[in-house]
This record gives sequence, C-alpha cells and structure tokens, in this order.
Amino acid sequence: MKIRILGAESLGVRSLCVFVTTNNKRILIDPGIALGYKRFGLLPHPFQVAIGDNIRKNVISILKSGVTDIVFSHYHGDHIPLPHANPFQLDAYQVSQYFKKPNLWCKSSENISNQMLIRRNKLMRILQRDFPNSEGNTEGSLSFSPSVSHGRMKKNHVMMTRIEERDTIFVHASDIQLLDNKAISQILKWKPTIVLASGPPFYLKQYHTKEIYYKAWKNALKLAEKTSTLILDHHLCREKEGLDFISNISGKTGTKIICAAQFMEKEPMLLEAYRRELYKELPVDPKWHENYSKEISTTARFQFWRNFQIKDYVL
Repeated sequence: MKIRILGAESLGVRSLCVFVTTNNKRILIDPGIALGYKRFGLLPHPFQVAIGDNIRKNVISILKSGVTDIVFSHYHGDHIPLPHANPFQLDAYQVSQYFKKPNLWCKSSENISNQMLIRRNKLMRILQRDFPNSEGNTEGSLSFSPSVSHGRMKKNHVMMTRIEERDTIFVHASDIQLLDNKAISQILKWKPTIVLASGPPFYLKQYHTKEIYYKAWKNALKLAEKTSTLILDHHLCREKEGLDFISNISGKTGTKIICAAQFMEKEPMLLEAYRRELYKELPVDPKWHENYSKEISTTARFQFWRNFQIKDYVL
C-alpha cells in the first residue's frame, strides 16, 4: 500500500485529501481544497495560493489518470469539489467528467445541516451521480464507519475510511478532531497500523480550553498506543501551536506521531497560521486577488518564503 497525502494544513492548505494505491485499487479520499478565505482579516497570501494551485493540479492529474474509488467523508468545502468554488478551491464543473466511472463511497444525507444537504444535492446534479449511503459498509479491502461526530458539532457528522492490504491497515479519520469517543472506539476496533486524523481546532476561541486540550490529548494517546504511526493534522495545524501539541505528545509514547508534511518527508509549512507574517515579509498589491480571479495576476513572483520553495512542495 502506498499512501500519498496530497493536501493538509501542514502542507499549506485546508484539506485532508489522500491518494491510496494498492495492488488493485486507486482510492482518492476527500478530493477538496480550500485556503481559509479570510484569516486575521486577510485573504490568502499569493504564496499560499501558489501552493494551493499545485495541490489542485495534483488532484486533477490523479483524477485524469483514473481512479477506481472516490470517498466523500462529508460535505465541507475543503473536502469535496464545490458547485460554486472560489478561485482557491476545486471547481466541481471542472472535474465532473472524471467522476463518471469510479466507485463512489459517500457520507449519507443523515446528520448533516440543511446547507450541507443542499450542497450535496447540487454536487450530485453536477457529477450526474447518485451518492450511495456507504456508512457501515464493507466491500473487499474497504470499510466505512457509521456516522460519527465532526468534533463537537451536533450536525455535519463525518464518515471514516479503513483500507487494508496485507499487514497494513490505514484509517482516514476526517474531522473527528480527537473529540468524539465513538470515533476513537471505532478506530481502535479496526486495529489500524497507520491513522490520519484531524486534531482539534484550537485556533477557534471556543475550542481553546483546558477541557478540550486534555480530551484530545487523552484520545491521541489511546490511538498512539495501538498504532505504529499516528498522523495528526488539519484543524490542529491552523495555528502555530499545533506542531507543539504533536511534538509534546510524541515524547509520551514510542509510536511515531507526526503531521502530514512529516509523513510526506517535507518541512511543515503552516501557511494559514503564518498569514500575517507572509503579508509583512512578502507585500501584496491590494488589487492582486481581484486580478488573480480575472486571470490577470499570477503567483510567478511568489515562489519563495523564508526557507520554503514552491518547487519543493510539488508532490
């Protein structure tokens, strides 16, 4: 089994997109990307836009080359192609032709908000496919969890994915935020060797509490005790302290606990968390974003920042 994390916050974007290849399958999980449209009152910096462009091209290239299976864990805009995408997201109309043949494995219409239900229905119309309820299903090497909570959200539940090949069991635990005991129990029941999970969104004030921190810490340790590799990312790495959480908990166990960039043997690059620093160190013309949306501006002069180079993050 080969696991290739295409997008994640430690790789510069909002995403948890993964491409998994086995002997007989090419599985694309959560083919979506976003940049956080506003953070600290700022639009995405052109350097982050350039990174996002590369990731979007990677996703489209994989879709073009052919996949056997596509998984939608839920219907947030950083996990799916979007019916009304902004210039920094993956446009559903642009990729609809590549969704005709693959098997689709989808979060059901239950336990999602009205807004997500409308988005789900629009996406079905654009892709011209029905979205089957895959929750709790198993077919061959693929298994899917029952609906589990998106962190502490009562709505917008998510579906987790398990892929097995020989002695490797990979679990993609999208947006559980390490805060749902039902999700943690299901992952442990699956006996994984590698887990990719979303950590908690400490960047949101209501989640920046000792109670949430220690619940996430405790659940991360539970997973670490039963896996060989635990990859924590997504919401966790939308702030600078996310890497500290990973580093600190890694010292408490013999399990390899890393972020997505480290799994892909890249230097972690938390571009959303450093958006203010990006603007200060690489000034941007006030009209750049408007011109970019009109395909007038480009990212050509934004290829370097600190010790990071765009070319080093072309996967």
